[in-house]
Amino acid sequence: MDSTCRPSCVKLYLCSNPEDSVVERRALRESVFPKLREHCRHTWGLDFSVIDPFESSDRSRWPDENTRQQLIKECRENSSGPFLLALVGHQYGAAGLPAQVEVSEFQLLLQQSQRGGISTRGLETLYQRDENTIPPSYCLRAPHRAPCWPQAGVNKEEQRMMKAKEDELMKLIQRTVSLCVHNNLMTPERGNAYYTSALEADLRFALDERPHRDTVGRCLVYVNKVVNAERETERGRIHSQSEAAASDLRFTPSDQHLLSELSDNFLPGLIASCWILVYTTTTECNRRHGYTSARRRGYTESLCRQACSDLMELIDSLNTSETCNQTQLGDALTREWAEQEQLCDSLSRFYDVVRPEEEEIRAYVKQSDQQCPLVVLGGPCTGKTVLLAHSAQQMRSWLPHSDPVVITYFYNLQQMLSPTHLLSSLCYQIANRYHSDSSSKKGPSIHLGTTTDPNCGPAATLNSQCEPPTSEHASDFNLNLGTKQSSAPRGTCPGIIKPDIRVSELKQRLSSLLSRLPSPRQPLLLNLSGLDQIENKLVCLQIIESIPSPLPPRVKLILTVSSNRTHLLQAIKLRYQEGSEKESGYICVRLGSADRKECVKLLASLLSRSGRKITSGQQALVNQALSSCCRTLYARLLHVHTSLWYSDSDVTSSSLPDGIHASISAFLHHLEKKHGFSVVARALSYLTLSRTGLAEVELADLLSGYNEVHSEYVWQGQSCSSSVSVPQIDVERLLLDLRRFLIRRTSARLHVLLWVSRHFKLVVAKRYLSTQEARKEIHSEMADYFSGPCGPNKAEMKMNIDRQPFVFTCSSKTPQVDLRRIVELPYHLQQSGRWEELECGLLMSLQFHQAMVQAGLLGELVAMLEDSKSQIVFRERRLLAGTLKSSACLLKSVPLQLPVVMETSLLPYLELIPELQGYVREIRRERRERGSGLGVLICPTPSSVPPIQCLKCDTKIECVSVVEAAVTECGIVAEITGDGSAWIWKGSGCDVVKVSLSCEQKELEFAGVKSSGRFMLFSTRCNKHFLWDVTGPEMFLEVKDTLKTEVEPNSSQQTVKEVEGFVSCQKQIIMWWRGESFVSVFNVSSDSVTRFQCQSSVTHLVCSSNGLHVFCGLEDGTVSIFDTVSGGLLSSSSNSNPRAVTEIIISEDEREMACVDMTGNVTLWDVGSKTRPPRLIKKRFTGGKSNDVLNTDHSDEIDMLLVCQSHQVTLWDACDWELWDQFLAPKGKAFAQAMLSQGGHLFLALFDACVLVLVWRVSSGECVLSLEANKQPHALLKTASDVICVTHDGCLTVWDSEMIDAAGAALILGRGVMEVVVEETGQWFYTTDGSETVWRWTLETGFPDANFLHDGPVEKLCLSADNIHLVTLSAGEIYIWKTETGQNILRINGSRATDIMITPNNKFGVSISKQGLSQVWKLANGRVVCSIHLYLSNAKVSSESTFLIGHRHGDLLAASLWSGSISKRFSCVESSDHVVAFQTLSEHPDLVVVIAASGAVYTWKVADQTVCRHFQLPYTFQCQPQDIHMSSDGRYALLSTDNNTINLLDLSQVRLCSFKADGPIIKVCMDESGYFAAYISLETTCVCELHVRPVLTVVRLADGERVGSVSLSKNPSTLVVCRQQCVYVGFEDGSVGAYCFSDVLFDKEELFRCRENITGEVKQCPFDRAPVSWLPLATPNVIWP
Repeated sequence: MDSTCRPSCVKLYLCSNPEDSVVERRALRESVFPKLREHCRHTWGLDFSVIDPFESSDRSRWPDENTRQQLIKECRENSSGPFLLALVGHQYGAAGLPAQVEVSEFQLLLQQSQRGGISTRGLETLYQRDENTIPPSYCLRAPHRAPCWPQAGVNKEEQRMMKAKEDELMKLIQRTVSLCVHNNLMTPERGNAYYTSALEADLRFALDERPHRDTVGRCLVYVNKVVNAERETERGRIHSQSEAAASDLRFTPSDQHLLSELSDNFLPGLIASCWILVYTTTTECNRRHGYTSARRRGYTESLCRQACSDLMELIDSLNTSETCNQTQLGDALTREWAEQEQLCDSLSRFYDVVRPEEEEIRAYVKQSDQQCPLVVLGGPCTGKTVLLAHSAQQMRSWLPHSDPVVITYFYNLQQMLSPTHLLSSLCYQIANRYHSDSSSKKGPSIHLGTTTDPNCGPAATLNSQCEPPTSEHASDFNLNLGTKQSSAPRGTCPGIIKPDIRVSELKQRLSSLLSRLPSPRQPLLLNLSGLDQIENKLVCLQIIESIPSPLPPRVKLILTVSSNRTHLLQAIKLRYQEGSEKESGYICVRLGSADRKECVKLLASLLSRSGRKITSGQQALVNQALSSCCRTLYARLLHVHTSLWYSDSDVTSSSLPDGIHASISAFLHHLEKKHGFSVVARALSYLTLSRTGLAEVELADLLSGYNEVHSEYVWQGQSCSSSVSVPQIDVERLLLDLRRFLIRRTSARLHVLLWVSRHFKLVVAKRYLSTQEARKEIHSEMADYFSGPCGPNKAEMKMNIDRQPFVFTCSSKTPQVDLRRIVELPYHLQQSGRWEELECGLLMSLQFHQAMVQAGLLGELVAMLEDSKSQIVFRERRLLAGTLKSSACLLKSVPLQLPVVMETSLLPYLELIPELQGYVREIRRERRERGSGLGVLICPTPSSVPPIQCLKCDTKIECVSVVEAAVTECGIVAEITGDGSAWIWKGSGCDVVKVSLSCEQKELEFAGVKSSGRFMLFSTRCNKHFLWDVTGPEMFLEVKDTLKTEVEPNSSQQTVKEVEGFVSCQKQIIMWWRGESFVSVFNVSSDSVTRFQCQSSVTHLVCSSNGLHVFCGLEDGTVSIFDTVSGGLLSSSSNSNPRAVTEIIISEDEREMACVDMTGNVTLWDVGSKTRPPRLIKKRFTGGKSNDVLNTDHSDEIDMLLVCQSHQVTLWDACDWELWDQFLAPKGKAFAQAMLSQGGHLFLALFDACVLVLVWRVSSGECVLSLEANKQPHALLKTASDVICVTHDGCLTVWDSEMIDAAGAALILGRGVMEVVVEETGQWFYTTDGSETVWRWTLETGFPDANFLHDGPVEKLCLSADNIHLVTLSAGEIYIWKTETGQNILRINGSRATDIMITPNNKFGVSISKQGLSQVWKLANGRVVCSIHLYLSNAKVSSESTFLIGHRHGDLLAASLWSGSISKRFSCVESSDHVVAFQTLSEHPDLVVVIAASGAVYTWKVADQTVCRHFQLPYTFQCQPQDIHMSSDGRYALLSTDNNTINLLDLSQVRLCSFKADGPIIKVCMDESGYFAAYISLETTCVCELHVRPVLTVVRLADGERVGSVSLSKNPSTLVVCRQQCVYVGFEDGSVGAYCFSDVLFDKEELFRCRENITGEVKQCPFDRAPVSWLPLATPNVIWP
């Protein structure tokens, strides 16, 4: 396994004496490690695992020293943080039997034992000589080697006796060692090795003589010294035994001596040199009782607290320092780029055998004149991928005089295999590699993560240490609120790839990149591996067809192809054969078997590295095996088998499996015996069926959730409980055995393991996953795991998807995405067949959408929503996909805007699609839980409708246009393109597919298509016609002899006769032809054909409902009626209008016939008697220009007929046939087609040279919507539920008809909103747009419930504080309304007012007049109280309702509201100074804050005219009176805006603050309480920096923190913030938006719940939701003189 990438897991090795730490280790497992795992995951996005080698209570499963050392090394190299936690107690621990002893040393022990009178029989029985070890050694025999799994048939008593025998033998060995040391035959250091416990051995391996980088801050040791640990009686007995042993042997180091040496000398010596943390605790016990359970429990509790704190601190410090130095790669394609680079490096490490084919690849790379690809061709397991990876690593050295761009892509190890994604990734890599190389020579960082822009946090905050300013001057510092959150820094992406980009567009982009970017100094070397392993052959063929042929200069293409994948070889040949010197079109490098001698060397090298070798006889068997299968993978597998051989093993030719698959199967059998069948089978199944691989922690969690594994662990002696889990040590030991065949790669920011060869997957699938049910079970278990939390058992894993967050916030407040979950969960839900969970749960989950968008996987999310073929919540998923695509540019730049974007887009359709209410509730619940954010209460009227589906024809010809399109009554669409192709779309959930028909082994070319009812009629260029009943099977019935082909003499050219149309009537198909005077009747059942002959060319035809009569409209303006049974002519209408008939409408009772001629005129005929000629009833003329009719659209449901002409659209009442209305085309435009909407309240129209589909409201004649078709439309089609636009290039854009009606019904005032006034309760608000109407809106429904009409344009609007009276100013007259009843109680004439106000006490009104007297009058009756003779500009009524205060010649005057006299005056001290702004304070009614032009700030107490000067604003500061807002308590004053800066005066702390927006500020407003400010700025909300749109932002004034923001789709005209934490925005198009903001410090939760209640019942048609209109008094009832 390779570990070149940055670790993504904190992997901790727990070092301890197993006999002395059972209680402590159990406590750490239960209380500390789960907390640490949660901390790592939610703070740093890391996994956490602990390897406790002695976790099992079964001593036979404890690993030997060699295995433990490998595990320590694994933790040291692959832990992102600390790797060692050691517990040193008061017991040293026993030494175990050595696994092997060198021959010389073993013989020395035997010799000294015999001389000392010690029996050697046990020693000779326990060990056997093995010449296959390096150096030759005596090794423990099988029963005594530590296996991973208990041996069958060995019970606990036998195990206990075996252990006792081993302990006794170890004592004998130690006595012999002491003799050897005493006799100077062995050094004391070597002798100590036989006394060293597992604790000391592990500590010394981990810490002794290690580089500082391996140990600094990564090791934690706890030493517990216990005084008087044993009772007095036990201590005496142990002391006497020690003395006896010491007297018997001169060299016997005691356990206490070794423990003291370890804890007092070795560990303290490492503190300074290695910077490890060592904690020493001394516990003094009572001599009589010793180390009791209570004392141990107390120490354990303190240990857990300390260890948890210390480990968290180490993890945080190490990851903080590493994260700060890492480049965060947040975009999905950027992550994929880095993963592919790392994968190439990892695979190249498997290049063990030098292949001569490498030179051929090198020669191709160095050649400059080759413009065809090179194909590395070979059979399975020949090493094609490894050779290509190695060559890619060497290519730069092959071209020393240039700086090549090398891109290597491994498709067989890629998770997303759509051609769009693969081509997008290829384009992205090429563009970014050249872009990054031109700006910096550094490649991508290997650390893969999802983050936000580093500048996304506040750049400056309030400085708490700043001294308060003096009263003379305010401090000037910035509150920078430029907190633009972005998933990727701008400027790093040279091209944005749209989520709905077409393969043809990607082909063009790739071709452009390949021809434009490579240069002689920077050639492009493109290496593609594994294309042939993609199951969908179409995908790999599309990739090949996308690469230019011939290759552009300075571009090299190298591919690997298996020799049995002929389809890919054929595709390469066809693509590059033309213009190539090679007959095959490519240079072929055939990769065969490796050289046998090289494989033998490889095997010998692998054995040597593992300390093994084989005998010459065994080598002969190996040579024989390699002769039959000389593959490097086979050599690696032979290493596994031969490393188990001893020198005396009885091996034959059958001992080695024949071939790779047999070797893999034998290897798996060995693992099953060693680790247990259930564990191995399940673990390998999980690894094989995972989408991108599995991490070690994930594998352990999955195994812990499997019942059969539980039962095996219970069988071993563990208690049967739900907490039983597979120890991490067992997983790690299994992975140690698999490490040679696994590759470690980074996927979704996590280290995962996957097979290095696909053949392991094949064998595992055959061995363990042979049935579909077995595979589904594994996928289902993995879906359960990734659905819920990382719990230890299956019961905990089966949780609702929404309970486990997809996005969590780390310590740096940066959202982190659980990438593993979003990558694996959808895949396993799909593979396990759990479609309802996938489509109704996951794909409809806001959290999942947020995670995908923030991870840069917007395109993949759209594909998942669109690609699902199920009809479950189909319309809902399509709407979500359409919304995401329409907002893709914004979401790529600001992914955190997803909730408010979706809420804004979905609100207009919630009543229509109630299934989306849960999605919106989730948005609002998430905002409440987060405690901040902007929500949508009233959505601005949508200007467009997102499509529910966009489909494209996969034509190979780029410039192709649609000739004709048709749709059946059941919604199946057919289109004919200019190249003679026919394409059909069968409706929702289906793709556009090509129709292929052949005749005489020649594919037919289509010329046209018509539809009627359930039938479609296809016409070909060779005058053949085929009928298709779309409700039946896909069978095409040829309509023969409908019209004889006219062949001119001596000419091979045929005259194509075009079908003008047909109607289906019961079992008959009735067709008419362009320019022909007959009608063909084709009987579907009998294939017979009859004809009706008419007097002139047939232009239109209808059939009666019973099928007995046919009405033929003719070119001369007459209508002929035929009997379909007899075929005879019954009657004809008179030639009253010699213009061709274009439409015939028959009434239900078939007594009346309406005809529309080519100029749009209508005639109505009585056709009750079929035997008499029709009688003319009435004529109706459209008038105006006389242009030909382009199309008609008749609706039976609403009795309406639409007639479209180039200059106008006419609507007729189809009941009494009166003209309904006419709509003229905009100036300079011409209609191309028009059609009625589903309910008939709207009509849709196409224009020439316009890519939009425009929608008009019938009742008002307003254009209310524009639907984006992206390309020039060809035709509009209509089904029962959808509107379909067919563009000229064959694309289909589908809109939901009900959504169009819902969006078109929304109210637009018609003019820009000028003023918004909100009631005190916040339940209603009033708007005016300069028209004669004032609208009252209710927040509960989001619609106007009433309007107040006036006789002139409304100029001003104000509302009393008690919400009882509404006062309006219109055309110089004052209107007073009762808001509850809508009654206009007063209409005052003669005011000559320019402004109106209501006093705070709700009793009086004030009208301000520039030309005459300003009046104070009673609201109840309009009687004038007093008159004010002077005009006061910017006047305001004082909070006590006593004065009218305003500007006058630079001073501030206060006029009494009782007498009208000027009783108070404020003048600046300096004669040259003047007042520029003032503000009354509702919470301090006696004070007025005054700002002078000089920057002086005063408070003026009006009653006693006391003036206090507070401070001076800086002279450079520009105050803007029109922007000044002040809070009711006077704490904050919003003074001015300067481009993208808002200037704020904090009067409470006497300081001047400024904060910056992300663009020029166009609107700003502060709420009356002074807690929040809202502003609208023009910002670049697109990563490509092409779109500038208004953005509404709310900030908290206390600390400048951003509460939330929302991107607005329209230009705003007014902005209001109210106390109820609502923001109202009026737009220039007359629509209104209302937004609520939630803040953790000032949240009004109950109010929000009331406002955000969603009711999804459709109570009435949206067009019938008309507000109540209240009329004004007919004449003024109060007239002032």
